[in-house]
Amino acid sequence: MKHLVLALATIATLGSAHAQTYPAPANTASANPARFLLGMGLSAGGDELAKAHYEDGTNVNLHGGGLIYFTAGVDYHFTPTFSVQGTVNYHVDRANARNGDVKFERIPVELIGYYQPNPGWRVGGGVRYSNSPKLSGSGIGSGLDLDFDSSTGAIIETEWFTSAHVGFKVRYVNEKLKPRGGYAEIDGSHVGVSANYYF
Repeated sequence: MKHLVLALATIATLGSAHAQTYPAPANTASANPARFLLGMGLSAGGDELAKAHYEDGTNVNLHGGGLIYFTAGVDYHFTPTFSVQGTVNYHVDRANARNGDVKFERIPVELIGYYQPNPGWRVGGGVRYSNSPKLSGSGIGSGLDLDFDSSTGAIIETEWFTSAHVGFKVRYVNEKLKPRGGYAEIDGSHVGVSANYYF
């Protein structure tokens, strides 16, 4: 396994799933307007926060908008056309090796409203509250610790459904991150793609 030989915050600029679905039509007796969801996705974008160098010469850059996010929440349809979704997410960008790791993690809470013109897709927008983002390291990356203030951002996205239980999303999140300690603001904006399961 690779060894991390250097992990330092470039902090150069100092100087994530969700879910949507359509239930059975709301005007049927069997329709349940509320459904739970689980999902995961990939994201990219934002300012570079840290760079990890491996002994084989490869590098991994951590960004304010990266990289993997996991989602759990509830999707509620007021009508077949209008719905709202609330989720709790874990969003992380990470470089790891046997002798240490570096990661940027946050726990965003999102609330999104949707317009769904037909059962196959919908479009929505909402707000994202990222709770206490943190850049940290362990092992050779120890000492790399930087806390951020909680922040509020905006989301726009669309979702396509392949069935009543499976949806695929494309999204854009506009988000600014403020490091504690008097550092300059970081751009955490990103694009993301995800898959969601509704039950």
